[in-house]
Amino acid sequence: MRVRELTKRYGEKPVVDGVSLAIPKGRVTSFIGPNGAGKSTVMGMISRLVARDSGEVDFEGRDVTKWKSRDLAKRLAILTQSNNINMKLTVRELVTFGRFPHSGGRVTAEDKKIVERAIAYMELGGLEYRFLDELSGGERQRAHIAMIIAQDTEYVLLDEPTNNLDIYHASNMMKIVRGLCDDLGKTVVLVLHEINYAAFYSDYICAFADGKIAGFGTVKEVMTKENLREIYRVDFEILEVGGKPLSIYY
Repeated sequence: MRVRELTKRYGEKPVVDGVSLAIPKGRVTSFIGPNGAGKSTVMGMISRLVARDSGEVDFEGRDVTKWKSRDLAKRLAILTQSNNINMKLTVRELVTFGRFPHSGGRVTAEDKKIVERAIAYMELGGLEYRFLDELSGGERQRAHIAMIIAQDTEYVLLDEPTNNLDIYHASNMMKIVRGLCDDLGKTVVLVLHEINYAAFYSDYICAFADGKIAGFGTVKEVMTKENLREIYRVDFEILEVGGKPLSIYY
């Protein structure tokens, strides 16, 4: 996937200004940056949820807007921050929705096997017949990730997957994100506010500031105190834990 000169304005204000990057295949790439930096807007334009003003998103040799919705949904899945579903659904019913691009609503025996594997992978077996509104925030997030797994796409886009989760559930969610790449071979792109999660669990980081890319590269290339000070406008110290650069800001 390659992004070229993406631009988005709201009124006279550019929220994304000439963004270009290539998403490394088969790796985890995190978008970081302060509020209003353009991270989620770029994610939305990549997934067609946000209309762009100019630029191009090349997905498998074709602009993403040229794909038929059902064909694209077989190759690219997105979980947004606003994933509330106002329907009385069980976990199994939600996960089965992930098969819709493939089954068109006519669930086959193979679809059911894929749904069962997704439920098992996310350790939701004891919850599969519970209703979503009966679950904790962490359990609901796991159910939505299971739906994405059942969709069985090569590319997975996650906008703030740790949002509103406590430290325990957020850490587990990031381990799951890492597993999507390492165990299932997915290309994962996610928006994160917690830069230490980005540093520890990502292969690449794309840092945004003021609607532009302020840095792109491996974790060690981007996670320097000089780069982070420029992006976030606070002072940082960088520690190395398990070979990963982690930050302390003050």
